[in-house]
Amino acid sequence: MRTKPILLTLLTLLVCSSLMFAGTVSGKVTYTGTPAKQKPIDMGKEPSCAKQHATPVTGETVVTGPDNALENVVVYVSSGAPDDGQVPSQAVTFEQKGCQYIPHVLVMHTNQELKIVNSDQTSHNIHPLAKVNREWNKSQPPGTAPIVDKYDKPEFISVKCNVHPWMHGEFAVLSTNHYDVSKGGGDFKLPNLPPGKYTITAWHEDYGTQTADVTITGNETKDVNFTFKAKAY
Repeated sequence: MRTKPILLTLLTLLVCSSLMFAGTVSGKVTYTGTPAKQKPIDMGKEPSCAKQHATPVTGETVVTGPDNALENVVVYVSSGAPDDGQVPSQAVTFEQKGCQYIPHVLVMHTNQELKIVNSDQTSHNIHPLAKVNREWNKSQPPGTAPIVDKYDKPEFISVKCNVHPWMHGEFAVLSTNHYDVSKGGGDFKLPNLPPGKYTITAWHEDYGTQTADVTITGNETKDVNFTFKAKAY
């Protein structure tokens, strides 16, 4: 009769032990060379969008920060992390605001709910150019309900608007919850990694991918940095 309480106690101890010995991989993404200058965007044909920007908007294919920092790089555990199949219950949101996609790079878990909203006073067209998953192309007039969808296979998917050719974004569909996107300083952090060997992948929409292997032995922080070569075209 006491078997179940003992098993529950052992499971609790195992969970607590794994949390006590969870490590972190952190680092910075930078670039070498001279990145291509992003072209200014003319929104003159959409005055309702243009007036939302106090300063001219440029493309976001390559966004840099101080000390050669590179933003919008998806850094994730591509091998070694236990695949627990835990799809987040909270949806991710892709917003169209000021005739831009926000965020420019949106990361989601496979089968996680994706919600696309139009916050502008003009119609938009959302066209994710999937190759592994199902490709679709939908119009979204202002004031309409969010478009809800999900992807069941890992893939990096470019997104465009057929109405406004300057609108461009990226979906990063991953089979792991261990990911981050580099910020203004190029920083990223992957916490809560139990002891083990991992492959860390960094993906940039224009500069490609890089990988690094790292071993976590306890509740430690391992530094992993990535440096991409800029394309000056």
